Amino acid sequence: MTVRDQRRARVLSRVLVGELTMAEGSTELGLSERQLWRMRAAFIGAGPAGLVHGNRGRVSARRIDADRRTRIVELREGYGPVNDSHFCELLAEREGIVISRESLRSILRGAGIASPRRRRSPRYRSRRPRMGAEGTLLQLDGSRHDWLEGRGPELVLVGAIDDATGIVTSAVFRDQEDAAGYLEILRATIEGHGVPAAIYRDGHSAFAPSNPSRAAPDDERALSQVGRALVELDIDSILAGSAQAKGRIERLWGTFQDRLVVELRLAGVVDRDGANAFLAGYLPRHNARFAVPALDPLPAWRALPTGVRLERVLVLEVPAQGRQGPHDPPRWPRPAAAPRRDRCGQLRGQAGGGPRRTRRLDRRLRRRASAGRHRGTTRSGSAPHAARAAGRAESRPGSRYDPLDTAARPPLETGHPGQQAREATDRITQQLT
Repeated sequence: MTVRDQRRARVLSRVLVGELTMAEGSTELGLSERQLWRMRAAFIGAGPAGLVHGNRGRVSARRIDADRRTRIVELREGYGPVNDSHFCELLAEREGIVISRESLRSILRGAGIASPRRRRSPRYRSRRPRMGAEGTLLQLDGSRHDWLEGRGPELVLVGAIDDATGIVTSAVFRDQEDAAGYLEILRATIEGHGVPAAIYRDGHSAFAPSNPSRAAPDDERALSQVGRALVELDIDSILAGSAQAKGRIERLWGTFQDRLVVELRLAGVVDRDGANAFLAGYLPRHNARFAVPALDPLPAWRALPTGVRLERVLVLEVPAQGRQGPHDPPRWPRPAAAPRRDRCGQLRGQAGGGPRRTRRLDRRLRRRASAGRHRGTTRSGSAPHAARAAGRAESRPGSRYDPLDTAARPPLETGHPGQQAREATDRITQQLT
């Protein structure tokens, strides 16, 4: 018997011996006098045991059996880290086990399985109310995360969410956060819903040049590829001052990093193409689970203006010659330079083309060439110059070799330093050619 049952038995005993009236006993127990009369009859018929509820100690007919409890615990270990709400939904979708979240929570905690995410008390923030109509404001952002958990490359999920309803209008996996990804989700949003009135974005260079001061204010080159498309589609672009300002899409990344990662693991996705294919079927389920109705039932999506073709607007344009934008790739990639030789017979114009002359040697050669022209001498390689060079070489065998001289060089003695330098120069030239 519990403490309450023992107290009731003492009061009823005093009522039976005449120490208390029924009205006084009901007041002391906090019960109605009619309820006390029923308890008095049960106490007289069965003694103190008559005060115990008849269902006490009996198993509920709605209790989950032991086999199902064991099955749930085994599945939880097989699914890996997943929160209770998501695991409850997965059991209903994949295993056909319908169970409430609280019952699931009691089973898992009883088995010693904790939730992978600890909830903290939210700090107070002045939250901005949602927009009234769907399509008024679209929040765009990208999230770099290990979505494939090491099974594949690290990807960036670029997406857009409607501020009024929380509907993810489009999302795509990319290798990096770039303008092509934002143009792709804009295309999917316009084709599936309509043209939004404005977008809310961060300071990524895909929306605006990182240094627009280099171009004139009225110059088209001051617009990025996405910025140009927004201007042509008449979509306002609003820059968020902080990540908290566009908190709706930031919280979306937290939900995706908790739920979408598990779904990709269960589907066995290992590359970007598979992730995008799975994402196309996942977004409708996500929107059905988390979307809310808009305050204004009339949506604000606009129809595409007449004469505007998305295949001409949402593309990466290459400006005309002489009008290259600050974020466009070079129009004329540098071709592979043909091997050329300088006046010394060495290759130039190629990386790693052998030893290069120092600036001091270059200046000396230019001075000697200009001095020869001022003195009225002929060009290098002419007969007078070659004769003088040969005469110097015969008179002074150890003199320096003139690099401007292209005439036949007289042979030197074996082992001579000049001969060794000539052989090394010829050998390097043959290796480079």
